[in-house]
Amino acid sequence: MPQHLSRDSLPILAITMGDPAGIGPEIIIKALRTESIWTYARPVVLASRIVMEQAALAQGASLTIRPLTKQDLTVNVFNSAPRTLPILDPFDAPLPPIPPAQPSAAGGRAAVQCIHTAVRLAQAGIVDAIVTAPINKRAMQLAGYDYPGHTEMLADLTGAKRVGMMIVGGGLKVLFVTTHVALRKLPDLLSATAIVEAIELASTGLRDIFKLTHPRIGVAGLNPHAGENGLFGDEEERYIVPAVREAQAKGIDCTGPLPADTLFGKAVRGAFDGIVAMYHDQGLIALKTVAFGRCVNLTVGLPIIRTSVDHGTAYDIAGKGVADPASLLEAMALGARLAAERRSSMNP
Repeated sequence: MPQHLSRDSLPILAITMGDPAGIGPEIIIKALRTESIWTYARPVVLASRIVMEQAALAQGASLTIRPLTKQDLTVNVFNSAPRTLPILDPFDAPLPPIPPAQPSAAGGRAAVQCIHTAVRLAQAGIVDAIVTAPINKRAMQLAGYDYPGHTEMLADLTGAKRVGMMIVGGGLKVLFVTTHVALRKLPDLLSATAIVEAIELASTGLRDIFKLTHPRIGVAGLNPHAGENGLFGDEEERYIVPAVREAQAKGIDCTGPLPADTLFGKAVRGAFDGIVAMYHDQGLIALKTVAFGRCVNLTVGLPIIRTSVDHGTAYDIAGKGVADPASLLEAMALGARLAAERRSSMNP
């Protein structure tokens, strides 16, 4: 972050609580106790004040609670400070009791409301970026929201037509054709159109977000050895090869399909700037092997900036005080950098 920025010109980050039954509140508290964040951002936590107070108390955190209203942010002089907990509580009434360390309708509803508020603030230009703590898909479904995850919800809320999940970490930048789907359904969800769209989104993200003028993209095969010319499956010949050729015809520097067991190693060594993976674990296993706990989830294609952690609600350790805030800190740093760059490009 440029050192010449004054405190009141740093990007405002709206940090959503996530599922209150998970580790979201805990890692937010831990992140705000880290001195470095206050040098590059003005964080605002969108959360239940009671939930965050309880999380701070459980950790013995010496943070001063600072309740905020939307008006506090819109006056353009909002200034958060170290050792404070700036909270914008979006709830009209205190939350009902939420069962700890498990999915519930109340928890899912609370998490979604925080996201809705963050999106509205970002669309209005009141905050510069949103950073999301983890949510639970089952809890969202119990609350009546039929989304596979954040990415699809954010696309719906912003009206974005084409979005993609890009995970960044350990020198890798991976965008996914499919995300949270059962493996047995995966081949039926692939198409040349979907793969071309993913390649285009990866190219857009690498150019617009990471400022690479000529990004090189490696496209993974689906099957072992990228199908071995049809010996281990025909999805490569039916879908991936035509998609790569179409993307190349559009001027995108992409190569594939390549065997996934070698592609990621080549990318780490610098052969590619980004990867298009066919499914969730194909990319996430490699990413979390080289950068577990330090990856960032970045949504490409939104009209707003959104970053997130690379992990889930971790119910198994919720409330135990052992959750690591490293991924959240990385997400906040990237969100602040992207917001500062966007502001600079709009006001050269």
